[in-house]
Amino acid sequence: MRLTIEHSTHYSYEQKVKHSTQYLRLTPQESEHQRIISWQLALPEEAVQTTDAFGNILHVLTLDRPHQAISIKATGVVEIAEGETLGDGSGEALSPLVWLRHTPLTQPDSAILAFAGRYWQETSPLESLTIMMGEVLERMPYTPGGTHVKDTAAQVFAAGLGVCQDHAHVFVACCRSLGLPARYVSGYLYTPDSAHVATHAWVEALVEGRWHSFDITNNTRNTCHHLKLAVGFDYLDACPVRGVRMGGGDEDMETVAAVQRMQGSQ
Repeated sequence: MRLTIEHSTHYSYEQKVKHSTQYLRLTPQESEHQRIISWQLALPEEAVQTTDAFGNILHVLTLDRPHQAISIKATGVVEIAEGETLGDGSGEALSPLVWLRHTPLTQPDSAILAFAGRYWQETSPLESLTIMMGEVLERMPYTPGGTHVKDTAAQVFAAGLGVCQDHAHVFVACCRSLGLPARYVSGYLYTPDSAHVATHAWVEALVEGRWHSFDITNNTRNTCHHLKLAVGFDYLDACPVRGVRMGGGDEDMETVAAVQRMQGSQ
């Protein structure tokens, strides 16, 4: 299936910003799951391209001149393979043991530990995680606007609601607490419903020597509608756009993402 992506992010500030740096993980990598037909970034100035510690393509955009707005746009065409996504090489320069590390956003509390232990069967690891994925969604129904990006896995689990980012943090916390390496994945999701949020987050867990995808929000391991951008320990490592600035006062950010299926693609 061939998808077209348009993702725009616009920052506007109350006052002029003296200096800003944006870290952009907005460029997907070629893999068995996804073939990049074309991809472009439209930025106010040229950015430095590098690779971060997790193997993601990273662009660093630095603006040293005073500015009161920043516009960033990613567009591209990507062909997605059918079926479940297995390990595609992202982060493979790291030992799998690295992905057992908890972070403040994914630190499990006693409730998460008890929850994960309730569904874990060592003799059926993949089936156990699949069941647990559905139980996470049942316990935390998809609820836009009910949580904040700074909320931890323990907080959203206790609240009993969340969005894809929260579902991913809780599932990652469960997996790591069980001794299973797991990583947070950011990307895009195609759905026929144009009102659905196109930016998305899911999880990859290492089970019996292979990475398997778990989209908790949609309760599926089939990622034939997913375009992967980046991986990390949590949202902060893998989010498409993240920045720091000096000055500017209050900030307003608008982001719009659209993922469409090209006519005639299977």
